[in-house]
Amino acid sequence: MTDSRQLNPFVRWVQPGEDLSDAFAIRIKVFVEEQKVPVELEMDDIDPITDHVIVYVDGQPAATGRIVRDNPVSLGRIAVLPEYRGTGIGAIVVNQLTRKLFTEGYPEIHIHAQIQALGFYEKLGFKAYGEPYDEAGIPHRSMVKTNA
Repeated sequence: MTDSRQLNPFVRWVQPGEDLSDAFAIRIKVFVEEQKVPVELEMDDIDPITDHVIVYVDGQPAATGRIVRDNPVSLGRIAVLPEYRGTGIGAIVVNQLTRKLFTEGYPEIHIHAQIQALGFYEKLGFKAYGEPYDEAGIPHRSMVKTNA
């Protein structure tokens, strides 16, 4: 298996108002095409006002995620293209996002995790809480990571 060190990923932060076309392309492929989430649910009014991270491999967008500075602050729209899953690229996205928020002083970070991804987030220090729920037709569970 290839890992992220062999891939030599490049991380790009996208600030509010900057071009999100690479992040959108990843999300359309993963959420809309693969997981059948309606595009009107996937693309929302939060995108233009929040920070995103995009990880590139060989100049091509491979994974993305965003920060939602709401109450509570959370990560969202974490997506990795199928050919990069299992390489560590997803962990780079989550770690970049959490590091930024912890550096900014947030004591905890939440995420609405798809049930099939719980193990992935647990390995990165998130803990599940509450009951499972449906979001866009996909079972989810809330998770939290504290800056301990």
